[in-house]
Amino acid sequence: MIGSRRRSRSTTNVWPGYVDALSALLMLVIFMLLVYVVSQLYLSQTLSDRDTQLARLNAQLNELSELLGLEENRSEALENQLTSLQERNNSLVGQLESTREQLMRQTAMADAQSERLASMEESIDEKDDISAGQQAMILRLSNQIASLREQLRQIASALELQEQMTADKEQELEQVSRRLNTLLAERVNQLEQYQSEFFARLRDILAGNENVRIVGDRFLLPSELLFASASAELGEEGRQELDKLADAIQELSGQIPDEINWVLRVDGHTDARPLSGTGRLRNNWELSAARAISVVRYLIERGVDPKRLVAAGFGEFQPLDTRSDEIAYRRNRRIEFKLTER
Repeated sequence: MIGSRRRSRSTTNVWPGYVDALSALLMLVIFMLLVYVVSQLYLSQTLSDRDTQLARLNAQLNELSELLGLEENRSEALENQLTSLQERNNSLVGQLESTREQLMRQTAMADAQSERLASMEESIDEKDDISAGQQAMILRLSNQIASLREQLRQIASALELQEQMTADKEQELEQVSRRLNTLLAERVNQLEQYQSEFFARLRDILAGNENVRIVGDRFLLPSELLFASASAELGEEGRQELDKLADAIQELSGQIPDEINWVLRVDGHTDARPLSGTGRLRNNWELSAARAISVVRYLIERGVDPKRLVAAGFGEFQPLDTRSDEIAYRRNRRIEFKLTER
């Protein structure tokens, strides 16, 4: 009876199950490596693109630092780029976390398979009929598993390094954003300072004219001071007043740094009463624009840089006084000057 039990034990063959377990483990590890390679390619490309964009932003920032300013629309574009980069950075961090979690799950599965393999080895050690070749194969498979687990550890280390690089890039982006905001604030303060000086100078020059007004950030001259009724031709009194204005503009131009891209905007406004339509100027749009252009042309003749002047006509559509009486009409007929960015 004892001999029968030994024969039954010796005929039990666990080798096929053992090989199946090892094969499944190898396929699992190979799949994990494939997933890692694909994710590495994607992450490397993403980081490369972001490094390129960050380098471009840094180059633009250095140029802005040398010039001490930015145009407002360009600053908005840069801020949009920063926002886009931050969004892409957040997406990349999420992908890294997802890959890391997947790696941890796969590692846990590998550990479970390794434990199962160890259990099977213990079972096989109890068998008397295992061959030397099978033992050698088991040893090779065990070494392969150990090597794959080392590779998994290296992959985890690489993911941690990439996560740190991502955090560093995010911090650098925040620093660039802060520097841009600082430069923009400095330029706005500079322009406001020169605008205040300009208004103060004009107040001193035209202090004797009670019709001259300052409304908000605009300097107002009544149309009657410059033009005859329904005309865009400058009168003699208007030329004298514009001579003072031209001198003030040229004096201020020498004080404002060249890198501040400023302009003096000249806006023409009329009252709400329509023109007869029989003359050269058919409506208030044309009258307001023609008056603004006449002022700009005269300032250019007096030596003001034409690159620093802008003419615009608003007709009767931006009144200061919405009433329909002579006082309101007189207030609304005006030429406005505003120092601003181009």
